[in-house]
Amino acid sequence: MLRYSIPLIICIILGGFLYVGLSLNPRDIGSTRIDKPAPSFSLPYLLDINKTFSNKDFQNQVSIFNVWASWCTTCRYEHPLLMQLAKRGYVIYGLNYKDTKDAASEVLTKTGNPYIASAFDKDGKIGMDWGVTGTPETFIIDKQGIVRYKYTGQLTVDVLKQEVLPLIKKLEQGTLPLNENTKS
Repeated sequence: MLRYSIPLIICIILGGFLYVGLSLNPRDIGSTRIDKPAPSFSLPYLLDINKTFSNKDFQNQVSIFNVWASWCTTCRYEHPLLMQLAKRGYVIYGLNYKDTKDAASEVLTKTGNPYIASAFDKDGKIGMDWGVTGTPETFIIDKQGIVRYKYTGQLTVDVLKQEVLPLIKKLEQGTLPLNENTKS
């Protein structure tokens, strides 16, 4: 009898691992940046090379930092949500990742620009400092310039309602201590 129950127990254990694994987001590999200062950088604005955007721009306000590219189809699907957030007064910065200025500028001209500023990261070095693995990725930075959240993939209404907006509200009120972020 024991001889037949061991394979059954092994199958049940493997099934449990499979069940847990299927519920995970395969694109989400976490971030080593959570609860740490935003990486230092200084890049030209995408739409005005005479201006620069840096990590210092995150100070004194809760900010959404969205990594995007004109070649990213998924970025185009989340773009209307970013436009709605911008219209509602949320502070959104962008990092145009491994793109061309002409293509990226054309996208913002045609679809609208939700960003207070979008930095141009042609070779992706700054994105690598942030731990970016692809586009889109979205970070939430608190008033002290600390990265508090990272979402890999397309933002959706559900993600905004359940994770992003409640976190922003807590950060704006100053009621979220370190290591209490909702997702890493």
